[in-house]
Amino acid sequence: MSPPRRVAVAGALGRMGQHVRAALADEPSLQLAAALEAPGHPGIGTDLGAGISVRSDPGQALAGCDVAIDFSIPAATLSLARCAGDAGVALVTGTTGFSDSERKELASIARRIPVLASPNFSVAVNVLFWLAREASRRLGPGFDAEIVELHHSAKRDAPSGTALRLAEAVAEGRGESLEGRLVLERSGEIGARPPGAIAVQALRGGDNPGEHTLLLVGRGERLELVHRAQTREHFARGAVRAAAWLIGRPPGLHRIEEMLGLS
Repeated sequence: MSPPRRVAVAGALGRMGQHVRAALADEPSLQLAAALEAPGHPGIGTDLGAGISVRSDPGQALAGCDVAIDFSIPAATLSLARCAGDAGVALVTGTTGFSDSERKELASIARRIPVLASPNFSVAVNVLFWLAREASRRLGPGFDAEIVELHHSAKRDAPSGTALRLAEAVAEGRGESLEGRLVLERSGEIGARPPGAIAVQALRGGDNPGEHTLLLVGRGERLELVHRAQTREHFARGAVRAAAWLIGRPPGLHRIEEMLGLS
C-alpha cells in the first residue's frame, strides 16, 4: 500500500480548517503534513501533534506537500496559489468573492498546477448544479429562474459563490451566457421582468451554514430545487475527497463535477 500523500491546510485553526483536519484523520490515503495561518495570527506556533506546528510562511508550509486545501479570503488564497505554483503543489480551494482580475490570476497559476476551485464542496450541492442545468435545459425558456440563498450573519460576500454557480448552471442549461442575464437587486419602479433574467437574492442571519433554493417558475406551476446545510462537516469531507482526486491530475482549472462524473 502506498504511503499517504501529504496535505497542507491553510486557515488550519479556523472553523473550516478544523473540520478539514478532522476529515483528513478519517482519510487513510492522505495525512496532515503542514498547517498554515495568516501572519500575526495568535495561533502561530501552535503544536498540532505529529511534529506539526502552525506556520505563517506558505513557502515553508508547502515544502514536501502534494496538495494544499484552502478556505480563506481571495488575497490569502492567491498568495498561497502563487507559492503552490512555484512548488508544484496541487491546490483545492473553497474561497469565494474573487474579483475578475483575481479569477484571471488563479487561472494563470493553474497553467502550472492542477487547481480545483469550487464555491461549495458538498457532494449534494454539486448534484444540485447538475439538476439545475438539466431542469433548465428540459423546461425551456417558459420558466423564469429565481435563486434565494441564506447564510450566517458573518459571511463577507454576497451573493454566495454557490448561488452564482447555480445561476451559471441555469444559463448553461439554456445554452446561454450568464453575462447580461444576472439580476442581483430590485428596488423601485423596475418594470416587467426582463426575458431570460436569472435573479439572485441574498439573505443573512444567525449561524446558518447555507441554504440555496432555485425556483423555476412557469405558468400555473413551478419547480423548486432546494439544498439546506445543517453543519460544515460535509464541506470538509468533500474538500478532502477532492484533494485525494486532484493529486496527479494535469495542470488546469478543474471542477468538482469532473470528480463526480457530472461534467
